[in-house]
Amino acid sequence: MQCAMTGRPLRDHSEGIWDDGEWISWDWINGQLADQERQAEYPKANFTVIQVFEDLVAAAQEYKEETGRYLQIWGELGELYAEIKFGIVRHAPATMGSDGRLGNDWIEIKTISPEKINNTVHVKRAGNFNKLLVVRITDQFEFEAKMIDRKDLGKGKGKHAKLRWQSAK
Repeated sequence: MQCAMTGRPLRDHSEGIWDDGEWISWDWINGQLADQERQAEYPKANFTVIQVFEDLVAAAQEYKEETGRYLQIWGELGELYAEIKFGIVRHAPATMGSDGRLGNDWIEIKTISPEKINNTVHVKRAGNFNKLLVVRITDQFEFEAKMIDRKDLGKGKGKHAKLRWQSAK
């Protein structure tokens, strides 16, 4: 007896269901349900990129648990999250001015890591963007984001605008 979907053997009848003349494992069924939940959470994303994102987050969590140190991949995780959650199309690496595009908007992405005490980001005023997406990653590796219009950053002096997570709309 084996799963018709995966070809893997089933040890006994409790590991699957008999449907339309073939066995289907509970593992395969649960995997399909998990995939549907991922697609619902990230409807604009490429499924493979979702899986890569989840694998990276799991690796970062495992590394932290094993070593007590954080893996320094915050910026990439923040940008991947922006890509899969909002459908932002990222520019090629090292493109100056913004990180990606969402429709007609140029998006700058900044990530607040769990190591950052004050939950503040600094963004270059000279950048070529009209929206700022701030992604915050908690020490539990949970992700949340806020999209801010550039005009809401306010006019100020200096090369950088400063934004606190708590004050962002």
